This record gives sequence, C-alpha cells and structure tokens, in this order.
Amino acid sequence: MENNELLDKIAAQRKFLADNPILSIEMRKLALKDLYRNIKEMTPEIVDALKKDLNKSETESYMTEIGLVLSEITYMLRHMRHLARKKYAYSPLSNFPSTSYRKASAYGVVLVISPWNYPFLLAIEPLVDAIAAGNTVILKPSSNSVNVSKVMEKLIAKSFAPTHATTILLNSKEDGDFLLDQKYDYIFYTGSTRVGQLVIKKAAEHFTPVTLEMGGKSPCIVDETANIELAAKRIVFGKFLNAGQTCVAPDYVLCQESIKDKLVKALQVEIVRQYSIDPILNKNYPKMINQRQFDFVKSLISEDKLLFGGKFDEDVLKIEPTLVDATIEDACMKREIFGPVLPILTYKMTSEIEPIVAQNPNPLAFYMFSKDRKSCNQILSKCQFGGGCINDTIMHIANNHIAFGGVKESGLGQYHGKAGFETFSHFKSIVKKGTWLDLPMRYQPHGKIKKFFIKLFLR
Repeated sequence: MENNELLDKIAAQRKFLADNPILSIEMRKLALKDLYRNIKEMTPEIVDALKKDLNKSETESYMTEIGLVLSEITYMLRHMRHLARKKYAYSPLSNFPSTSYRKASAYGVVLVISPWNYPFLLAIEPLVDAIAAGNTVILKPSSNSVNVSKVMEKLIAKSFAPTHATTILLNSKEDGDFLLDQKYDYIFYTGSTRVGQLVIKKAAEHFTPVTLEMGGKSPCIVDETANIELAAKRIVFGKFLNAGQTCVAPDYVLCQESIKDKLVKALQVEIVRQYSIDPILNKNYPKMINQRQFDFVKSLISEDKLLFGGKFDEDVLKIEPTLVDATIEDACMKREIFGPVLPILTYKMTSEIEPIVAQNPNPLAFYMFSKDRKSCNQILSKCQFGGGCINDTIMHIANNHIAFGGVKESGLGQYHGKAGFETFSHFKSIVKKGTWLDLPMRYQPHGKIKKFFIKLFLR
C-alpha cells in the first residue's frame, strides 16, 4: 500500500459524504442488494479462497461465513427503514409544549479491521452494518488470509463505488502503523487483545469511537445433570469447527469430577463420528492458518497429558482434534488456544466453578450444559462474559436478533442486527419546542412564584 493511496481514499470518502451528508435509505438498500447479488455470484470464488487459506469445506464455508453474511444483509434490508426512523420519547412538563425524539445519524468514514480466522464473515458483516447505518467504509482485511482478502477486494470493487466502500491491503508493519495514524470517524476492530490495545490508543489521539471484538478463554461447564452424549456432540462441533480457530470456541471444558470419564469417552466417540478415525486425512478438516500458529498449538500437546488424538502433519499444517488432561497451572490454560486442543478440567462442588473461571476473566463466550435451572442461573449471574449458550455452543452468534460482543478484555461494544445498526450510528437527541406558548418560570428575575413552579416541575 502506498501512503498516498490511503490518504486519497479517505479524502474521496470525506468528499462523498460532504456532497451527500445523509445517504438515503434507498441508496443504502441498492448498495446492499448489489453486495448480496455479487456474493451469490462469487460464492465459488469465495469458497475456493477459504479452501486455500484454511482448507474449509464448501459446507463449512457457507454455514459459518457466507450464509451468515447473506442473513445479515437480509436483516438490514428488512429492518433498515424502521431502525433509521425517529424514536419519540416522553417530554416532561418542564419542556411543555414540545416533542422529544432521537434520530440516528451516520458517523462518517468507518475503518473496519478484520482477522484471518473467519476472514470473510468478520470483514463483510460489520461492513454491512456500517453501510446500513449510512457510513462509508475502508476495509482492511488480514494479510494472513491472502486469498480471501484478494477475493474481497474484487467483491467490494464490484459492489460499491470506491467513495462508498473500498479495500486497503497492507504489506508491512509500517503500513499498519500509518493506517492507524489517520483520523477516522469510527473504528471497528476484530482480532487479538494485544493489537486491540494499540487500536484504542491510536483512536484516542483523535477521539475516535471504537468497537473491539477480541477473545479469551471461553469456558464450557458440564455438570452431572447434563445429557452427556448431546453435550459431547455439541462441544465437538463448537470446539473443532475451523480446527478450533474460532474466537467463541469452547477453550476448555470444566466438568464435574463424577462424569469426567463418561464425558471424555463420549467426546472421543463424537470426534470420530464427525471427523473420521483419521481427521488429518479428512479433506474437509481445516488446517492451521500458518506455521507460527501450528507450532504454538502443537507445543500445548504433551504425551503425559494426552487423553485422545495428538497426531499432526506439519506438511499440511494439520493437527487432529485432541483432548488433554489439564489443571489450571498448565500452559494450555495460560492463554487462548485458538486451535484443536481441548483441555479437560474437573471440579467437585459448584462453588469451585467461579474461582476457576476467574483465573481467565471476562471471556468472549460462556457455555454450560446442565438440566439444573437454579445452578445455571447462579453461575451465569456470577461470571462475567460476552455471550453464550445453555446446552449448546457457538449458536448464539447465528442469531442476528440478539447482540454479539465481548466485555472488558474480550471486547468493547456489540454488533449484529439492530445492535450493529446502532453501533455505527450516533443518536442525536432533539427537543422541538412549540412557539405558541412560552412558560416564563425559567427566565430571570426569579421570584417566589417562579421558584415554586421550578420546584414543582423539577423533583
């Protein structure tokens, strides 16, 4: 990327917004319809790029990336007009006669920075929300998922005028620093906590609002009342999807000691059922994104802790689904794994759960398998996390009628559906006063009667 190229793109979008200060609902809808149609037409190219970067199958690519983006576009096309309407509010007697309302307005030029693990979904979905809210977008996809990034560059160029949405591909760390040094009206970042800290520091220099979607060690609690076979099926699905390279994957299982052996056996059965006896040879089983990630995840597997799996093939960067016996002190419990290794920890009493989870606080997701409603409510209330499921994994992110986002170390802000539109909108609060009556009590001089009415109205 040439520095002048980025500056020219930002300047072009600012001029576009100056000439079109309020992008009409019709303009936004036409743009999103073009995007929808082009995604449909380019689906084979997107699938091929995901295969090259992550070895995702066609079905997994559609289910976890393409289909979810299409669903978000559909939601916005159906609800955008309603979301953009004035929201009327109560006007107190002290403001009589008046009408009060909130009106959504776009921030302006939005920078979207996306990661490599779901390179299509986590780039295009926030772009859809930003466009629906009336913004322009500069999209910076990951340099690790190079094939998907190139396809997205083509898709965006085909769907939008560059003054409305455009892609910027970086070649170096210096490019990244220059990118963040510029002034935007909003920054939406998905990725690691380390880079998220840099993003928010850079944004603060320009008072730029941000949304940060990060990660953390998401726990999966399984108690003795759970349906073990169903729990195992859903845990295997959620953990080993995309070979564990999922920000909301269960990062470790914390199960009641009395059911550990039964659960481990059920997990083994499900791994074989879903990924075959030799997942490395399974052409639909994803790979690690690069050598660095492969080496890190492999380093977490030790023979003395192995419960199941553990094989790998460095030539194709694949590590099979692996279960390990773990304690809170092990290396696999010190940071997010982001790979197909699932530590199994145990507890005896429910009171032990919160202190163990607190060792890795504020995860992006939280999962609990239990039939004990009281226990579920108690634990979910005590532990702080972004979102999650009871008796399932992952699926809360597939509902664009509820917000998705982290808390503290795992994120700042939310999106999806209505929450996505609101994230990329500033809401102006307006009081429209009538002119046929002007209550005199607020004006000087303040005598006893005015003082009486002020205290009557403001209490």
